[in-house]
Amino acid sequence: MKVAIFSDVQGNRPAMDEAVAHILDWRPDLVVMAGDLINRGPSSLACLERFDELRRTRGWLPVNGNHETWIQRCGHEAPRDALEAEMRLFADWTYKQIEPRLDALVDWPDHLCFNAGTDDSWVHVTHGTLVSNRHGIGTSVTDEELRGTLPTDLALFVTAHTHRPLERVLDGLPILNVGSVGSPFDGDPRGSYALLTFERGAWSWEIVRFAYDRQQAARDFDDLGFIEHGGPLARILFEEWKRARPLMQLWRRDFETAVLAGERALQPTVDAFLATLD
Repeated sequence: MKVAIFSDVQGNRPAMDEAVAHILDWRPDLVVMAGDLINRGPSSLACLERFDELRRTRGWLPVNGNHETWIQRCGHEAPRDALEAEMRLFADWTYKQIEPRLDALVDWPDHLCFNAGTDDSWVHVTHGTLVSNRHGIGTSVTDEELRGTLPTDLALFVTAHTHRPLERVLDGLPILNVGSVGSPFDGDPRGSYALLTFERGAWSWEIVRFAYDRQQAARDFDDLGFIEHGGPLARILFEEWKRARPLMQLWRRDFETAVLAGERALQPTVDAFLATLD
């Protein structure tokens, strides 16, 4: 049995196209998209429509990510005030982009399980852990913190969310983080996904890193309106994609408290933060 699992496309159509081409060439028996297909990037609608086509024609399966959850919530919960509206402009822009195809997000599960025909070959796929789809597994999470957040009696637990590929073992349970197709955070701008193979009664897997047309992806951020209409924080998201590093958490650490308290305006803090990166 051959299974491909990918995640965190984040509205990056050139990266998704390349990953899809690679996966189709491999001819897997099953493909799972483990969440965060949309948002943070400029091409959420195109990515959603492409995945929905693959779901309908080839049986590819989705799992909810935190960005699917958030974007749908933005559609029915108005911002509480002007500041929140400014801070979530990029998410509301994404919602307006995908609104004509909200039907393609209906009934996505939070968890997905499959096996290779034996009781001891079960694989559990989710975007985070049993805690939530925002509870990522990275190198800084201790074994003690992970205990109780994962299912039992599995051959393999597959997760995503952190945008960093990872392999580790907890109390005999292999854990595989498939990383990110469209916006890695490990300093390597290449996308990643996982290929699983069941042979001789056991699963084996590999993380695949792939290059794609990043010049086109960069143009999309501008040409499709993400930077222009996504508000000040969209510029930080673009820098995260460009540098393949998490930056939003650094802006939050240094500036968010003052912005939320009304002591500083949002735009100047983004300008100041980006200036520190040069």
